Amino acid sequence: MSQKVIEAFITQAEVCGPMGSAFTAGLCSLFAENLDHSTKVGAFCLDWSGDPGSSADSVPLRICGGLHALVLSGRDQNLAQRYPPQRSQVPDWSHINAALVVHEAFLLNWMLSPPQTNEVSRSSVIWPALMTIADISGKPLNLLEVGASGGLNLQASRFGYDLGGLRCGTLDSGLQLQPEWNGVQPVLAAPEFAGRFACDLNPLDPQDVDDELRLRAYVWPDQAQRKARMDAALEIAKSDPARVDRQDAISWLEHHLSNLPDQTCTVIYSTIAWQYLPQTAREVGAKMIFNSGKSLLGTQTELAWLRFEADGKSPGGGVQLQMWPSGIDCLLGRADFHARWVDWCGL
Repeated sequence: MSQKVIEAFITQAEVCGPMGSAFTAGLCSLFAENLDHSTKVGAFCLDWSGDPGSSADSVPLRICGGLHALVLSGRDQNLAQRYPPQRSQVPDWSHINAALVVHEAFLLNWMLSPPQTNEVSRSSVIWPALMTIADISGKPLNLLEVGASGGLNLQASRFGYDLGGLRCGTLDSGLQLQPEWNGVQPVLAAPEFAGRFACDLNPLDPQDVDDELRLRAYVWPDQAQRKARMDAALEIAKSDPARVDRQDAISWLEHHLSNLPDQTCTVIYSTIAWQYLPQTAREVGAKMIFNSGKSLLGTQTELAWLRFEADGKSPGGGVQLQMWPSGIDCLLGRADFHARWVDWCGL
């Protein structure tokens, strides 16, 4: 397994560079070149029993996030002096290795949980899609987010947006999102919400100090704009945190789909989360959603399935929308995985 782990670090480095984090790319390369069994943390990484890759257990991001948490929490001042914003270059391996030894217990515990980025810039994809759905449906939206982490993107209506010159959302919000917008402008609508619900295997509470640290730690250290967005989103979420149920996606969806509220459009959505479900769970979930949608023929209830996920194509991920009983099935656009750019084609 050791070679697969090393390859995972190399691949992650190749991903982070183009996504704007030279520091994280360099850190992953440093691990690939130097990680060995001389520390318990190193052995824990190299002897990983599952799939260490970015589309599965994400071992590289787990350890990188753990080190960043040491910096942000003030647990390792030596490392903090060698991390952004103090320095832009990756520390020498001696400093990284020292942290693996000194903070062994913290890092081993940290790595038991998968990364939870909760990237709020993805609301730049969610919001135009919700406006599109609201425009089609004309009904209040009942939101069901799968893999919501801290529920920050469940607050999309409380953010402001500039989408190719179209100002929308909450214009006086403390968080303003302005991705590089290509293609057509989205339809302008003012969605009403009948409910907002979410699930995650390990939900994070923005009001909890440890959970807040985890959310912040997975923002790559040299990305100041992402940090500022996270700061603003956390302030918004703390004032009225979204409820995120601790439950697996399939059983949670089954519960909600068994009692869809009348005269609404229920929107199931995910942002780079559905792809991490086991294949069997994805197949069961899709079948469940399809069957629920088909059962709505002749009713005043609607169902939409919105996915911003990796789809095996490039660049970025696809924004796929399906709706019942209308039968809409289309690609609304594509976007960078951190929604730095959006290429929108609409319906």
